[in-house]
Amino acid sequence: MNYDALLVVSFGGPESRAEVLPFLENVLRGRNVPRERMLQVAEHYYHFDGISPINQQVRDLITALKAELEAHGQSLPIYWGNRNWHPMLADTMREMKQDGIRNALAFVTSAYSSYSGCRQYCEDIARARDAAGEGAPSVDKIRAFFNHPGFLEAAQDRLAQALSEVPESARENVQVVYTAHSIPLSMSNACDYVSQLEEARRLLSQVLGIRNDALVYQSRSGAPGQPWLEPDILDHLRTVSVQGLATAAVIAPIGFLSDHMEVLYDLDVEAKQLCESLKLPMVRAGTVGVHPRMIGAIRQLIEERTVSAPRLALGTLGARPDVCAEGCCPATLRPAVANQKQTG
Repeated sequence: MNYDALLVVSFGGPESRAEVLPFLENVLRGRNVPRERMLQVAEHYYHFDGISPINQQVRDLITALKAELEAHGQSLPIYWGNRNWHPMLADTMREMKQDGIRNALAFVTSAYSSYSGCRQYCEDIARARDAAGEGAPSVDKIRAFFNHPGFLEAAQDRLAQALSEVPESARENVQVVYTAHSIPLSMSNACDYVSQLEEARRLLSQVLGIRNDALVYQSRSGAPGQPWLEPDILDHLRTVSVQGLATAAVIAPIGFLSDHMEVLYDLDVEAKQLCESLKLPMVRAGTVGVHPRMIGAIRQLIEERTVSAPRLALGTLGARPDVCAEGCCPATLRPAVANQKQTG
């Protein structure tokens, strides 16, 4: 298909204290979450004066990607729409329709397959097209890219930098703690999320010669009785300290593309404070963000669809299909008290 635009789709986040509660109400619409829980999460944003960094990080990504595409002879205009905050996806779809866009590729800011990281964004896009009405552009999502060499090389570079920052006195037995967003077991059991994370972990540790590592989860937000992926990052760090499993911890948030609110609060605040109390030296690796290899990877993923470029993938799982199988990554059944995500 001949594509005439790229649509960047992300979660969205507030950019002032006044926007925090309206944003969270958008995130929680239709869910039976107690208001006190929402106010607890709001405090995470207020800790940073109500400003989630995710919107600015998407702006930076778009700027870098425009330059990358132009340098390689690509002239696709780039649009941006969010699931939960401005610019809202439906408004962006109306803009694209008004501009005469007919066929667009969508880059979603999630590298892995799961309901919340893939299928739900496809549903968001479909609703936005319905809201825009007749004449809205068709939109095809770019595949999951957890094992794309550009993504992994960018993550490798960030992790290598963090390893170099561990104090000399603590380098005897450093453990690399890979983190990703926890999801309900009912969701993870119906998709390849964990196996993809394990593959990314294996490939990164292999190339960097890391022998002491672990994959853990963060940002759990579901009802207490609902089982989610474990171990939790804080529980794991306590175990590392009590059992003497490492002289230092390097936390690598490979499940995230940018240093947004969950990374900043759950790792740079909560995990850091815990490590300080445990006297466990900790360094946090950066996310891939706008690393040149990551921006190059997005261009290559676009070129797979526009000029039939090679479908690049490392490891044993191969390149994900462009079109997911019907029924893949189904939504989890919600308990009486629904889960709440704060991915902005």
